[in-house]
Amino acid sequence: MLPFTYCGPVPSSGDAAVSLRIGLVSDTHIPEAMDHLWPQVYEAFDGVDYIFHGGDIHEFWVLDTLEKLAPVYAARGNGEDGSGGRPVQPDDPRVREAWSFEMENLTVGLTHYIPTEERPPYLTVARWVERYFPDRRPDVIVYGDTHTEAIEVVDGILCVNPGSPTYPHNYDTQYGTIGFLDLDDGNADASVWLITDGGIEAFDWDEVPPWRQR
Repeated sequence: MLPFTYCGPVPSSGDAAVSLRIGLVSDTHIPEAMDHLWPQVYEAFDGVDYIFHGGDIHEFWVLDTLEKLAPVYAARGNGEDGSGGRPVQPDDPRVREAWSFEMENLTVGLTHYIPTEERPPYLTVARWVERYFPDRRPDVIVYGDTHTEAIEVVDGILCVNPGSPTYPHNYDTQYGTIGFLDLDDGNADASVWLITDGGIEAFDWDEVPPWRQR
């Protein structure tokens, strides 16, 4: 069965229909954006099996706080390598340029950037797959970098960007988005959620988002 977008409520951790739930976050830019992540992010990820961070973390203590909830894997973003004059972050066993996981009969990749807005022949998802995932083509790739939430199938791969919880669409600090990836025996469901005062709510792809109303 092809992966598809999950648009309903996040299932509870006791839902037998979901075998593995992964919390998705990217481009936190801490402490550049704010001193600490919104508490709603930690509340939303309580009970997930893993947390994937799509890079531009920037300070790795953010991973320490997330790791109190679940095992964390992160992509190394350009911000961790000194982009914009930021401090270069040290090596960390939780952080790689690209990760590949075998989960629930699926191959899931994690990296900071992939060119989902393809411009052949050089900027294509296929070329990035050859570069970062040469051993096995992923069924799903989680990524970040753009600060723009996205769930789309590109070249047969489900590509999921949870956006940024702090700098949505590169706007100033405000409530942004996070995501979830639910895996179950060869099926992958992805969803994006908007942070609100009261917690999170399903992102409405048809509505004008808050950052464009300010």
